[in-house]
Amino acid sequence: MDCRPGCGACCVAPSITTPLPGMPLGKPAGQACIHLSRDFRCALFGRSNRPDFCGGLQPAPEMCGRDREAALAWLARLEEATRPR
Repeated sequence: MDCRPGCGACCVAPSITTPLPGMPLGKPAGQACIHLSRDFRCALFGRSNRPDFCGGLQPAPEMCGRDREAALAWLARLEEATRPR
């Protein structure tokens, strides 16, 4: 499955707890990564400095759903379910 054009949910919904270029503390859940382009594409995609976390996210029907809103909701639920307590 390919990324849905105009989505970028995986660059917004999850937190990233490891450093990434320009974001040495990572990013909190719900905040867009600074590398998310205007057309909702990852500017680090395919580059060696892309965080391992990001490379581990692969588009899949259950994650991406039918539209961007469904993907944001699914990833937000996953973020909540895996948040350390």
